[in-house]
Amino acid sequence: MRRLLLLFVLIPLAAVVVVLSVVNRAPVTLVLVPVGEPPAVVVEAPLFLILFAAVTLGAVLGGAAVWLRQARWRRAARQERSRAAGLEKDVERMRQRAQATPPQIALPESGRDAA
Repeated sequence: MRRLLLLFVLIPLAAVVVVLSVVNRAPVTLVLVPVGEPPAVVVEAPLFLILFAAVTLGAVLGGAAVWLRQARWRRAARQERSRAAGLEKDVERMRQRAQATPPQIALPESGRDAA
């Protein structure tokens, strides 16, 4: 499975990244301008670095959004694990108590029932 992933996903993706980096080496100016203000942030960098930074930022923000959205499921799983651990302790305590007490076998009383 790893070999297929390497051959069909990672190698073509690496080739695209290398080609993108080589083709977009020219420096560009990125200016973040709030409306009606002088430029607050001016960055001059190769285009591929700005693209990679944007993709990385998008992946981080997307991952954070998913992580925050799944918080209730993680909380529910944590509560169920805690509950299961408590029930396992109860079962073990009952097993130990059952092993500690001798079995009680009720024998029928043969003399009284026969009459």
